[in-house]
Amino acid sequence: MERTFTIEDFGKRLRELRKAQGYSQEGFALTVELDRTYIGGIERGERNPGLKTILRIAEALGVPAAELFKAR
Repeated sequence: MERTFTIEDFGKRLRELRKAQGYSQEGFALTVELDRTYIGGIERGERNPGLKTILRIAEALGVPAAELFKAR
């Protein structure tokens, strides 16, 4: 049976992509116009971002939104 993608997986993927592009949490939060603590909460799996936020994050990273849902 295939493993289910979780909110924690989403957060780990966001952290991976953010770091690969050289962003700090604070720098990325400024770029995406969200609070740093909110970005941290997403990355830890404590926050569940809505679609608009996911699209803003993907745009800021320059990747399709689907890329955020690829487990590594």
